[in-house]
Amino acid sequence: MPFEQDINGVAANALVRNRTHNISLPVEPPGSTGNVSSSPVDQIQEQNHANTVRISVLRESLRPITLKFEDVSYAIELRENRGNCFSSPQPKVKRNILDGVSGVVRPGELLAMLGPSGSGKTTLLTALSSRLPGKISGSITYNGHPFSSSTKRKTGFVTQDDVLYPHLTVLETLTYASLLRLPNKLTRQEKIEHAELTIMELGLTTCRNSMIGGPLFRGISGGERKRVSIGQEMLVNPSLLLLDEPTSGLDSTTAQRIMATLRKLACSGRTVITTIHQPSSSLYMMFDKILVLSEGCPIYSGSANKVMDYFASIGYKPGFHFMNPADFLLDLANGVNPEARQDDQMEFHGSQNEHNATKQFLISSYKKNLLPILKEEIQRASQDEIHPGKSLPSRSSENQWTNSWWLQFKVLLSRGLKERRHESFSGLRIFQVLSVSIVSGLLWWHSDTNHIQDQVGLLFFFSIFWGFFPLFNAVFTFPQERPMLTRELSSGMYRLSSYYLARIAGDLPMELVLPIIFTTITYWMSGLKPSLITFLLTLSIVLLNVLVSQGLGLALGAVLMDVKQAATLSSVMILVFLLASGYYVQHMPPYINCLKYFSFSHYCYKFLVAVQYSKNEVYECGWGGKECRVQDFPAIKYLGIDSMVVDMAALIVMLVGYRVLAYVALSFSSCYGWPTTSAYGTLDFALALRLADEGVTITVIFAVAVAALIMQSQ
Repeated sequence: MPFEQDINGVAANALVRNRTHNISLPVEPPGSTGNVSSSPVDQIQEQNHANTVRISVLRESLRPITLKFEDVSYAIELRENRGNCFSSPQPKVKRNILDGVSGVVRPGELLAMLGPSGSGKTTLLTALSSRLPGKISGSITYNGHPFSSSTKRKTGFVTQDDVLYPHLTVLETLTYASLLRLPNKLTRQEKIEHAELTIMELGLTTCRNSMIGGPLFRGISGGERKRVSIGQEMLVNPSLLLLDEPTSGLDSTTAQRIMATLRKLACSGRTVITTIHQPSSSLYMMFDKILVLSEGCPIYSGSANKVMDYFASIGYKPGFHFMNPADFLLDLANGVNPEARQDDQMEFHGSQNEHNATKQFLISSYKKNLLPILKEEIQRASQDEIHPGKSLPSRSSENQWTNSWWLQFKVLLSRGLKERRHESFSGLRIFQVLSVSIVSGLLWWHSDTNHIQDQVGLLFFFSIFWGFFPLFNAVFTFPQERPMLTRELSSGMYRLSSYYLARIAGDLPMELVLPIIFTTITYWMSGLKPSLITFLLTLSIVLLNVLVSQGLGLALGAVLMDVKQAATLSSVMILVFLLASGYYVQHMPPYINCLKYFSFSHYCYKFLVAVQYSKNEVYECGWGGKECRVQDFPAIKYLGIDSMVVDMAALIVMLVGYRVLAYVALSFSSCYGWPTTSAYGTLDFALALRLADEGVTITVIFAVAVAALIMQSQ
C-alpha cells in the first residue's frame, strides 16, 4: 500500500543520508550553483544546525529528570484457602513487597537494582514508572513534581519480556513507533529518518529488514530483540529510562553490548535505572549507584564504588580476593555469610534462623548508617530543584497527546493490516475454508426446490458456520494483544478509541474475503436460486452475520481478558445459540423459548430462508406431482418469512451493541487495570489454542450440520 511504500522508500534514502551527513563535524561549503539568496556561510550554519539537532535527540537529553523516591512501601493482600463452606472465614493476610525504600538518581547516573528473585526489584521499578496498581505509600517525585502526562512522555519503560509484533521487521517496528510517539510538528519523512538513525545508533543495521519473529517462526536474536525494545523507548529521547532485567537470557558478550549502550545513554544526561539479576564483574563496573534489596527491604543504597568498603566496615568481607561484587551482594541479600568456610556451607545453608538474623542485621545497619546520609542527599536534591534557573514548563502548556486522532488511526490501521495479513490469509485457514466450501458444494450438488429439506439444511449451515467460525477467531484478539496494548497505552502512545476503530476497520478486509469466496463457490455449486439479486442478498446476509459474530467474540474477549475463560464461555454460547436457532427444536417450551431471540444465528437463518423463497413458491410434496406452498413447509412455517425487516434490525442492533460493549470493557480495563489471570502475556498458549480451536470448530460444526441434515431427511 502507499503508506508502506513511503516508509520503505524514505527509510532507504535516509540510510544513505545518515551515513554521510548525520555527524557533528564541520560540513564542506556547497558549490557556487546554490541559491544566490543565501550566503555559503548561512547554508553551512543551517546544515550544521540540522545535523546537530538530528544527533542531539539520541546523544543528549533535552530535559533532564532527577528522580527521588523516599520511604516507598507497597503491600498486597494474600488470598487464603477458604476450605469448605462450614469453616469460619480467615482474615486476609498482607505481605510487604516493598518496605521503606529510598534513593535519588540524577541525570547522567546509572542505578542498578540488585537482589534475589522475589526481592521486589520489578515491583519498585514499576512503581517508579507509575504503572503499579494499588496504593503506594511514600513519595516519588520527578524534578520535585508528581507523575504527570508530560513526565510520561519523557519516560521510557522497557519490560523484561520483549513485547513486539512478530511479523513486522525491525525497521517497520521502529518506524511505526516513531510515527506514533514523535510530536506532530515533525513531518513523516523526519520521523522515518529518526527511526533509521535509531537503528544505526543501536547497531541494528544488519537486521533492519528481518522480521522480529515469534513462537511459531524464528526471527532476530534475543539481543537484537532487546535492542529493538530499547530503541522503541529511545525514539522519544526519554529523560528517564527504566529497564527490567535487560540482560536476562543473553550471553555475556550481548549483555556487555546492551549495558554499554545504557552506559552511553546515561553519559548523555539521561537518568537510567535498571534491574539486573546477576551481573558479571565487567558489567558491575559500569554502574554508578547500587540499590540492594532483600525481601523488599534495602540493605544498601549508594555509590557502587563504596559498597565493598561499607560492608567491610560492618564486618562482612568476601571469602576470597577478586570476588565479583555482585555475587558478594547477592549472598548477603540471601542472608549467606561469605566468610563462612567451605566445609561449613551445607550446615550453614541449612540454618534458616541464621539467614534471617543476617538479613535483619543488614537491614538495621542500613537504617542506622546509610539512611541518614541518604536523607541528606535527597534533601540536597530537593534544594537544587527549587533553584530559580531550573523551572519546569507548566502542565497546562503541554497537550496530553503528541499526534492527532486521525494520524493515530491511519498509522494503527496500516500496522494492523501488515501484521495480521499473515494470520488472516495463512495457508491453513485458506485450505480450511476452500475444502469446506468444495465439500459442501458436492454434498448439495444441484439441489432444487423439490428437495427443500436439503436446501433449508444448507442455509442453516451457512448461518452456523459463518457465525461461529469468526467468533472463535475474534475471542482471542484482545487477550492475545493485551501485553502490547498495556505497554503502549501506559506510555501514552495513542488513544484507546483510535486503536479500537483501527482494529475494527482493519478486520473488515481480513474477515470478509474468505466468506465471499466460500459463499460464491457453495451457492452456485449447490443449486440455490439462480438469481444474481438473490445471490447478492444471501452474500450480504452472510457478511452481516460474520460481523455480528465477530463483534460478540470481541466483546467476550474484552470483558474476560482470559483465553481459557473466553474460550469456555464462547463454546457454551455457541451450543445454546445452535440449539435455539429454530432448526433442531421447533416446539420449545414457553419458559425457554425466549433464548432464540438472543441468538444471532436464528435471525440469520430466518433471513436466509426468507430471501431464498418467495411467498407463492411451490414444491413437490407427495406422489403424483402434488404441489405444496413453501410457506406451508413445517420448518419454514415455524420460522416465518414475513419479518425480514425485523431480522435485519436485530442483526444491526447486535452488530453495534457488541462492539460498543467491547469498547466499554476495554476502556474500563485500561482505567482500572487489566484483570489478573494466569495467561497474562502468554502468547504461545493463545496461539496454540487458537490454531487448535479453529480446526476443531470447523470439524465439529460441519459434522453437526451434516448429521442434522441426515436426521431431518429420515
